[in-house]
Amino acid sequence: MSLDLSNYELLWPPALFVSEGERLLKTAGSSWEERAEWLMTEALSGSTAVADFGELSGHNDDPWATTAPGWGSRSVVVTKHDWFSELISRAAEIRPAAAPRPYWPQRQGRGISVDGSTARDARRDFARIIGGFEDNGYLVEHFGEECIDDPNDMPDCSALIERRLGIPDLWPLAPETWDEDTFYGLIEVLHDLVSRPRMRRFHPYGSCGWHHSEFHNGPARILYRTKVNELLRTAGTDYELAAEGEDLGRLIAITDDVRSALVHHTLNDSPPDITADVRHAIALFRSREASPESKRSAIFNLGRVLEERRALIKEQLGKDEGALFEIANRFDLRHRRADQRAEYDEAFLDWIFWWYLGTVELTNRLIASRNS
Repeated sequence: MSLDLSNYELLWPPALFVSEGERLLKTAGSSWEERAEWLMTEALSGSTAVADFGELSGHNDDPWATTAPGWGSRSVVVTKHDWFSELISRAAEIRPAAAPRPYWPQRQGRGISVDGSTARDARRDFARIIGGFEDNGYLVEHFGEECIDDPNDMPDCSALIERRLGIPDLWPLAPETWDEDTFYGLIEVLHDLVSRPRMRRFHPYGSCGWHHSEFHNGPARILYRTKVNELLRTAGTDYELAAEGEDLGRLIAITDDVRSALVHHTLNDSPPDITADVRHAIALFRSREASPESKRSAIFNLGRVLEERRALIKEQLGKDEGALFEIANRFDLRHRRADQRAEYDEAFLDWIFWWYLGTVELTNRLIASRNS
């Protein structure tokens, strides 16, 4: 009898839930149940899944095993491990948690800030996202965590951010005081500071509360980018946090899905001898602060890769191989000669970059097919 998933809603990206769940299933000892409950508390909306999990037996030979909740009408005995294993294996089938439908003020256009600023709303929403991460222990590794039994001095969180960003007095967060550069800077800094605690324990003495441990920044940053990028899209911002590359965790210009896929394949499929040039070129081009000069530098890096592969390109394209380099040589993209044209729209740089990057990806595939 299959597990009934209809009462569960997933807050996390399915792939992240599966990754953390599969790692947890390999954990030895009884503590895996606590870790499983903590994962479901974070990743699934509400407490239904945790409650269902709590009603199950822990071992196959438990004579007091209970009927598994959510497994249809037939009475079956199932262990917590079996139940959780199926939950993880079918994560893609769990309904994503959706925001509630707009309420009256939003439908009447009054669910905005006093000054009508969407950007100001985005900053407040970002502060709420960080508040959620803080409540779940994602900042404890760097910011520390108070305990009634360990009254040591806590780190100066504001000073920690200032050392990275160069701006004082940014913690606790005060979104109403941020200009655009501060807002975007905090988005990038906090990406580098979050770490997911894979274990927590409750300290009841003096109502001390939850204490978190076993931190890992990988899943935390995936979740952070998911939440922040969704916020930026909703706010109509033209940037997102990079999920890979030299500029991982930095704000980059948004591109369409096809070009995003091209970047992904080129970053991941390039052989070691060109990886550094490709990563650097992509970071230069898609940076939020990208200037015409940085875009020329990006094209120069890709052009150098293609020059090294010129024989391969000529072999595949024949006499048309020269056309690939002719435009770049006629404009001041690489050699900067007096006879080159220097006046052209920045869109030309975009065109050449994507053309060259696509050619790099093509030659990667040609080389890979030769070596297979």
